[in-house]
Amino acid sequence: MPLDAYLKPRGVLIGAGQPAPDFTLKDQSGQEWSLSGALAKGEAVLCFFPMAFTSVCGAEMTCINDELESWQGKGTQVVGISCDSPAALNAWAESLGLQQPLLSDMHREVCKAYGLYWKEMNIASRGTVIVGQDGLVRWSQSRAPGSAMDLDVVVQAMEA
Repeated sequence: MPLDAYLKPRGVLIGAGQPAPDFTLKDQSGQEWSLSGALAKGEAVLCFFPMAFTSVCGAEMTCINDELESWQGKGTQVVGISCDSPAALNAWAESLGLQQPLLSDMHREVCKAYGLYWKEMNIASRGTVIVGQDGLVRWSQSRAPGSAMDLDVVVQAMEA
C-alpha cells in the first residue's frame, strides 16, 4: 500500500487558503520526506513536473537548483515531485547536478490530491504550490505541459 493512500483526489487545482494535504514520499536517495516535517522548519514550495529527462522539466529543476541557497536562506524548502521512480530521479539528479529533493509519487496519490494529475498520460502535470508554515496553500499555479515555471512569478507570490 502506498504511504499516502489516505489522500483524496480532487478534480481541480488546490487553491489558496485551502489546507495542504500532508504527505510522505521517498526522495531520489530513498529517504522519506514529509510536508509536515518541512513545515516545522518553514514554508514549502512544491514543484510538480511530468517527467525526468525531459527538456522543460530539466530547465525548471536546474533553475530551482541554481537558486537553492537563496530559497534555503529564506527558510523555504523547495522540492520537485513527479511520478518517476526514486532510481530514475537519482540518475537524473546526478546527470544535472541537482541538489534539491526530488520526490517520487509513483502511486499518483499526491499529484491527484493537489489537483495536478495529467490523466491522459497517467503522470503529474506541471504546477507549483506554495504552502505556508501554517499548512495552508498560499498560492498555486497549473501550467500547460510545455510551459516552464517563471521563477520571478513564484518569488513574487512568496513575497506577497
